[in-house]
Amino acid sequence: MVDSDKRHVKDFALWKAAKPQELYWVSPWGKGRPGWHIECSTISSTMFGSQLDIHTGGIDLAFPHHENEIAQCEVYHQCEQWGNYFLHSGHLLIKGNQEKMSKSLKNYITIKDFLTKNSADEFRMFCLRSNYRSAIEFGDDTMNDAKNLLQAISSFISDANAYMKGQLVCDPIKEDILWEMLANTKANVKAAFADDFDTSRAVAAIMDLIHHGNRQLKAVTKEGGSPRSPVVYGTMLSYIEDFFNTVGISLGNRQVVPENKNLAMLSSVIDELVSFRVKVRNYALAMPGATEAMQVEGTILTKETKQEEKETRQQLLLEREPLLQACDNLRRDLAAFGINIKDRGTTSTWEVVDQRREEQRTETGS
Repeated sequence: MVDSDKRHVKDFALWKAAKPQELYWVSPWGKGRPGWHIECSTISSTMFGSQLDIHTGGIDLAFPHHENEIAQCEVYHQCEQWGNYFLHSGHLLIKGNQEKMSKSLKNYITIKDFLTKNSADEFRMFCLRSNYRSAIEFGDDTMNDAKNLLQAISSFISDANAYMKGQLVCDPIKEDILWEMLANTKANVKAAFADDFDTSRAVAAIMDLIHHGNRQLKAVTKEGGSPRSPVVYGTMLSYIEDFFNTVGISLGNRQVVPENKNLAMLSSVIDELVSFRVKVRNYALAMPGATEAMQVEGTILTKETKQEEKETRQQLLLEREPLLQACDNLRRDLAAFGINIKDRGTTSTWEVVDQRREEQRTETGS
């Protein structure tokens, strides 16, 4: 048994006696300062009154800190239940080390340093992929997994929007399957959150919906295409975006400069630039249909005429080659800034990609 000067093992200090050269206040109990538990009880009571709905904190605070808070507040407020729910979160661990990330252990990463390599949304996704009560390892692998998920979501949203606009030509969509998948996803997400906020299971359900949506968004080369089904994809996107907005993740895949007030204008500028490139590219690829026109009119082409037309086309290709090269160069130059242009027949779409992730994929050959 541990030696203690407590009258009872469950006793704790409401007022701590001042140590030499320590900040103190004068009180009826002598010079000192409030105990640690009193600080939190006072702040909670000042901000939220006599009762809390949800109280959170690390798993190591369950006892004695939260136990003592409850004892103090229920006596002070004369209530039988001060806090309705206590949610205790697991620790953030450095990968390969079972010690929690802590300022006192000097094994922590500042927010400023973290944001030089990662975004706030990436960290939120990193947290969502584990249960809040579980310890979670922080490392390059786990952060890259979170980035990959966000990129997959962003890419699906981009392709789905292109499909709804008629820019992505697909085989007939099996709407009944997607409507059923959407209904199942909503039920699974609701059940996951009802089961002690199981965010990992909820995110997995969303990603499964995206997987099924992607399977039907396979572009085909034929022109025209089948009748489109934009309503089901619009409903899916609305649900997915609402879900991630609720958990604090913004899915603005065109967020070129974080926290830039001119993002909307910048996005419009890129739209215009890509639109101009499409016009130039289509002009460079277009060849005059002289042969077809002459055949319709009943004109018989001689061997010499066909040869002249072939030479004319070849000459046009040579003359327009610099235009196609300029279009390719523009796509390459924009890719260096994380703007990825996708050519889809006679149209093009664009999205912002994570440059660090692409570099890592190149280095690993994936």
